[in-house]
Amino acid sequence: MIIRKLLLINFKNHPSKSFDFSPQINCFVGNNGVGKTNVLDALHYISVGKSFLGNTDLSNILFNEDFFAIEAEIFDGEKDTIIKIQQPKDSKKIIKKNDKTYERMADHIGFLPSVMISPYDSNLISDSGESRRKFLDGMISQTDSEYLFNIIQYQKTLKQRNALLKYFQKNRTFDPDSLEIYNEPLIKFGSKIFEKRNQFVSELNPVVQQFYKIISGGKETVALAYSSDLAEISMEILLKENLEKDRLLTYTSSGIHKDDLLFEMNGNLIKKTGSQGQQKSFLISLKLAQIKKIKELTGKNPILLLDDIFDKLDDHRVSQLISLINQENFGQMFITDTHKDRTEAVVKRINEESRVFEI
Repeated sequence: MIIRKLLLINFKNHPSKSFDFSPQINCFVGNNGVGKTNVLDALHYISVGKSFLGNTDLSNILFNEDFFAIEAEIFDGEKDTIIKIQQPKDSKKIIKKNDKTYERMADHIGFLPSVMISPYDSNLISDSGESRRKFLDGMISQTDSEYLFNIIQYQKTLKQRNALLKYFQKNRTFDPDSLEIYNEPLIKFGSKIFEKRNQFVSELNPVVQQFYKIISGGKETVALAYSSDLAEISMEILLKENLEKDRLLTYTSSGIHKDDLLFEMNGNLIKKTGSQGQQKSFLISLKLAQIKKIKELTGKNPILLLDDIFDKLDDHRVSQLISLINQENFGQMFITDTHKDRTEAVVKRINEESRVFEI
């Protein structure tokens, strides 16, 4: 998958900006605050329909304007496709493929897979399990539409069950039979989600370890682990055993929505023992493993978005990363950096065509 062209209108700090991209490496250089990361965010929008920064769609409209628009021309090896995203201030977001509007956002996921490596990835290590679950779900959803459907249905049912629990408390009543209506789909979809997550993490872990060993020189041992109550007990029993607890808390206290993805180094959580360089090397290894998994499962080369990638990495780790990029044929890349000379020096060591855009 190759993005040939990108057009931005009123997107964040860009009133109007267009790019003609190299099919291999594209670099955006400039001072902090000029909008380099915003271009990567626009590419992320084209891929999955939303900001990787977690911003609301309306907040990405340029100040004092009524809409933003993003348009991209994408080549899949056989034909060109035009993806358009429009967000007016006073109506819902529209995503079009060759001028045909998607009925559901989920129908677009997976068309243009992407992997983002950014300084914000450190939040995956420091934040709660919720951010890691979302990351895991996002990884799998780009390669498995059935999984995405299961996640959407589970979350919808969970919201309804929680609303009923709150209703019981507000009206000082309780009817466990009414909750059974929601238990059945939670069990059905939750069990499928657990199995898929467990399989995916098991297959991803050795690839993460392999990449980390290359980048770090093999000085530490890392691991990716999936933590879930369903590893020990079924979803059905979980709901039954926690019924009284759920009634008191007024929300569903157990299930796959409480799972976690553990990042470990030398047997301990990496957030407790890893340096900034080690943590960044782990996150890069995780994202490179994601790319390899997407290629394996879909046959597509995801676009690789590298935001401020060389910050906090020493020369050895940068060299190893560049070597990996050369060896693995990761597909089209988009890189931001504040140092033009550093970027150009790095790109010269990658045996691919490149273009540098000063923002």
